[in-house]
Amino acid sequence: MDLTVIKNIVFDLGGVLLTLDRECSVNRFVGLGLKNADELLDCYHQEGVFLRLEEGSLSPAEFHDAIRKEAGVYIRNKDIDWAWRGFIVEMPVYKLKMLERLRERGYRLYLLSNTNPFVMNWAMSPFFSPNYKPISDYFDKLYLSYQMKCVKPNQIIFDKMIADSGMKPSETLFVDDGVANIEMGKQLGFKTYLAKNGEDFREIFNLY
Repeated sequence: MDLTVIKNIVFDLGGVLLTLDRECSVNRFVGLGLKNADELLDCYHQEGVFLRLEEGSLSPAEFHDAIRKEAGVYIRNKDIDWAWRGFIVEMPVYKLKMLERLRERGYRLYLLSNTNPFVMNWAMSPFFSPNYKPISDYFDKLYLSYQMKCVKPNQIIFDKMIADSGMKPSETLFVDDGVANIEMGKQLGFKTYLAKNGEDFREIFNLY
């Protein structure tokens, strides 16, 4: 991949940097009583109450209540949070080192993620990395769906990021694991790379 014109790199979080295990999270929610979890949870785009959480129309407390209502049984808050965290397998250390090396090379790094407060509370804590650094230490800025009140692949979230950062899409590489997200990126003029969950894609940066 020719990166000679690239000044900015936009990464997705889940499935690109974080390795995900959707089935683990689905099984946890089903075990807690949310029988339709398989229909609502997706690696790329959530549905129902989970989508409302990621687009910022539900607070964490409202989400807990909505899950209990959806399930029709009482579920403790901490058990709901535990089920969500089942999505996260690991944050590979080599990818953190990759981010550090890319910044050393002068790239501006951004995160554009459909995510939620439960994942980000962990990611913004010292427990995110072996060096006790939160995710924000690895990026110039984080663009998070629940804070921006919109989700990928909606063009609005891209437009907001472009306007806020001042980046030019033609000078920006967008790395995501969702086909619809990548297609929107292409339409807006970004250079793109479609990653697979857990993939080691350092070769596109000549980093090993």
